[in-house]
Amino acid sequence: MSLVRAGDAARWRAVLFDLDGTLTDPKLGITRSIQYALRKRGIVPPEADDLEAFIGPPLEQSFRERLGLDASAARRAVEDYREYFSQQGLYENEVYDGIPALLRELRDSGRRVVLATSKPLVYAERILEHFDLAKHFDLVVGSDLDGTRVEKSEIVATALAGVAGVLPERVVMVGDRMHDVQGARANGIDAIAVTYGYGTREELSAASPTSLAETVLELRVLLLAV
Repeated sequence: MSLVRAGDAARWRAVLFDLDGTLTDPKLGITRSIQYALRKRGIVPPEADDLEAFIGPPLEQSFRERLGLDASAARRAVEDYREYFSQQGLYENEVYDGIPALLRELRDSGRRVVLATSKPLVYAERILEHFDLAKHFDLVVGSDLDGTRVEKSEIVATALAGVAGVLPERVVMVGDRMHDVQGARANGIDAIAVTYGYGTREELSAASPTSLAETVLELRVLLLAV
């Protein structure tokens, strides 16, 4: 997979970012919230390392597909998850080194910066405020607590509507899971997949992103090369 040329990078005037595994490392808070939810249901939870696949995709979907819960049980598990996450888990999180500086440089260069996450909007906004990242964003798009607007293609479509003055060919999505790349492709925009998050290289390559970035530094070069 080839790197993006300098001219391509200069073409991108709006950058959509995923949150978990792209801007922050949320493993501790998410896995503890899942373990809490499972214990409430009388299920012995897996170890944290075995729950990494939950980071990124819609949560209810992961409870169904990865733990075999039926639709009703998965919805209740999400409610239990939120009991812990809303009070404690969302703060058990860490911003990746170099991210604040990258966001600042993007804004200073005149690019539009948007958060496009499947995480509920209310939690995404609290996380950005807590870690002093909110000031870098023109727009924040997330899912609704009632489970609507959770698919990444819907999230990206809403984000694109929010930067309506920028042509789709001048927008790029940055994320760490195949869902981010697929959501970008479904809306006709480029995608950079970061491998420092929670998607494997195999998963990300199979989704055919425009480019891969191994580190935040590589991501910066791709986005800011002129």
